[in-house]
Amino acid sequence: MKLLFSLLFIASYNLAFTQASIKGIVIDRLTREPLEYAYIKDLNGSKATITDKEGYFNLTVSSKNLSENIITLSISFIGFETKLINLNSRLDLVRIELERGVLNLKEIVITPHSTNQSFQTISKIDLNLQPARSAQDILRSVPGLFIGQHQGGGKAEQIFLRGFDIDHGTDINISVDGLPVNMVSHAHGQGYADLHFLIPELTSKLDYGKGPYYANRGNLGTAGYVNLSTINILDKSTIKVEAGQFKTIRTLAMIDLLGTKQKEKGTSAYVASEFLYSNGAFELPQHFNRFNIFGKLRTHFGKKSILTVIASTLSSEWDASGQVPERAVANKSIGRFGYIDSLEGGYTSRTNISAKLTTRYKNNSGWENQVYYSRYNFNLHSNFTFFLNDPVNGDQIRQREGRNILGYQSQFSTSKAISGWHLNSEYGAGFRYDGTKGSELSHTINRNTVLSYAQLGDIKELNAFSFVDKSIESGDWLFNIGARVDYFHFSYKDKLQSIQQPNQQKSIVSPKFNIQYTFNDRVQLYLKAGKGFHSNDARVVIFNKGKDILPAAYGSDLGIILKPTPKLFINAAAWYLYLKEEFIYVGDEGIVEPSGKTRRVGLDISGRYQITNWLFADVNLNIAKPRSLERTKGNDYIPLAPAFTSTGGMSWKLMNGFNGSLRYRSMKDRPANEDKSVIAKGYTVADFSLSYTQKKYEIGVGIENLFNVKWNETQFETESRLRNEPVPVTEIHFTPGTPFFAKMKMAVFF
Repeated sequence: MKLLFSLLFIASYNLAFTQASIKGIVIDRLTREPLEYAYIKDLNGSKATITDKEGYFNLTVSSKNLSENIITLSISFIGFETKLINLNSRLDLVRIELERGVLNLKEIVITPHSTNQSFQTISKIDLNLQPARSAQDILRSVPGLFIGQHQGGGKAEQIFLRGFDIDHGTDINISVDGLPVNMVSHAHGQGYADLHFLIPELTSKLDYGKGPYYANRGNLGTAGYVNLSTINILDKSTIKVEAGQFKTIRTLAMIDLLGTKQKEKGTSAYVASEFLYSNGAFELPQHFNRFNIFGKLRTHFGKKSILTVIASTLSSEWDASGQVPERAVANKSIGRFGYIDSLEGGYTSRTNISAKLTTRYKNNSGWENQVYYSRYNFNLHSNFTFFLNDPVNGDQIRQREGRNILGYQSQFSTSKAISGWHLNSEYGAGFRYDGTKGSELSHTINRNTVLSYAQLGDIKELNAFSFVDKSIESGDWLFNIGARVDYFHFSYKDKLQSIQQPNQQKSIVSPKFNIQYTFNDRVQLYLKAGKGFHSNDARVVIFNKGKDILPAAYGSDLGIILKPTPKLFINAAAWYLYLKEEFIYVGDEGIVEPSGKTRRVGLDISGRYQITNWLFADVNLNIAKPRSLERTKGNDYIPLAPAFTSTGGMSWKLMNGFNGSLRYRSMKDRPANEDKSVIAKGYTVADFSLSYTQKKYEIGVGIENLFNVKWNETQFETESRLRNEPVPVTEIHFTPGTPFFAKMKMAVFF
């Protein structure tokens, strides 16, 4: 036994003697901003690593090589020039500044260090090449994610992903800089995600994941999550004006408030403002207007910490034509872009403030604490059934609420290297509290006169959570194990009932397990498995006396990442998702629709290819088979769930300043009801953009629906009755997609 301990001691001593650690940080030389997922490789050995979200890395090298001054590091990051550095001495912290360069897919390296790196790489490429018209449009950068607007520009878009009609956010967790976007127990529907408070030009990073496999993502994350990050440091100030058809005008200002010297000291601040007005292509002018202000301050707080403070406010108002019935267009009583009820529309506002303190310690650990608050108001007027329920006054409804959101989240991370094993650990905890005032569903006339209330009350909903996530890397293997605990407390004060129902509460545990094996720098295989959930609307929970509060979802992905040539990057995954119960809260009617157990299986394929130094191609193919498990075959279709979608196109960036793209998006026909007797028609739409960018200015043109195809942006099977119709009719009601729409832009940089 003594001999065994002696041998182990000698082995560990020799290992410690022959290995050394190089610690450093990689930043953007222009903005001084840290670069996450930069690739660092020891060219004199076989070791490599990547940077964390604060730009730090810890690379194990030979202590002999370090002492003999023969350590050469290669540092690469997509969109930046690769840099080689020689270490002439042992430094406590190596500071590496990268210069921005041309986009080159050769810089993509498949590594065993992170399961999310490949998805970040795809989003980095797309954000660099594809122009975004709106914040919601950025969501389309997630391969397979589709959106559709169906009631004026100010309402949150309908979302589709992985065989889900997600409505406005029921099964996708969306956040910006850690601030939650989704609204739980919303007046219009569970998980309502209005992203319009984000100015699209401020988006610096898109982090996403499909499936319920991520311990730091909780409620609503069954189909996946999307977290957008805003720019920390402006590299230049910008004034932009856009103008186009349908009386569309947009102005943007992004102003850097501090100079270069302050940035070099680690302090930056900027403010941005956006105004948009458009009447849209509809016969009834939308009078859609949106005003945004966003400000961000980032500064050192003591020697080890960075404080980031964000404040923003949104105000938006619009009129809408709503969904129109096919029969009214067919008999020419209205045009394709016509309307039945001229009083649809709404307004919304949201004010956010967030403070985040990030602390870095010497022992490869960090602690992040964030507190946030949002004040939100919502008022929507709709009429989906026209004169079905009230032949005299019509069926106009109003959905309204005022809301306060308060939250706190804390995350501690640490990294250790033990005899060739790398252990990364994350521990998190926090809470989110939502309190609404006057959550309302009412039958109205002329928008303001209430004929009757279907729902009226105040909601209080608390979600407390904690999680642990551990990744163990050894050689080409990476194992990720995590678990999350969520606790919910629901309260509803029903102002229409004299007897109040008791509060309800529930907890759920969500385990996660992921495996990754990297064969070489061209092939990587991964397996993901996990449990997720989405909470039900608080009113439904109270009315159902706590039954089926947190329906669980179980999923798995088997995927492969390929880089067969230096300029071709492919990701493919076969996936499975089972929902124990798919409750859908229909805010338009104030009811819950239980659809029982459901199953979805599918295949996702994404490819990125660099044809020349300036020309790029990409394609995403997404196949899904969504089915209800408690219905007979032939009657088991899930309404509006997409079975096949595809996006792709060509993008170019020339050295002389010309850049642009030609892109398409396509959705196949899909069933609009359970027996597929009614079909929601598919579509293929192409968009085009071309810009000329110089150091001090940019001019460009953008065209939506280049070939002016007729397409339906959203479609629903709805029972309705028009004025003077003797009987109701059930058929497709649709919102027409944007026709050919051109706009010009001009920007000045300073």
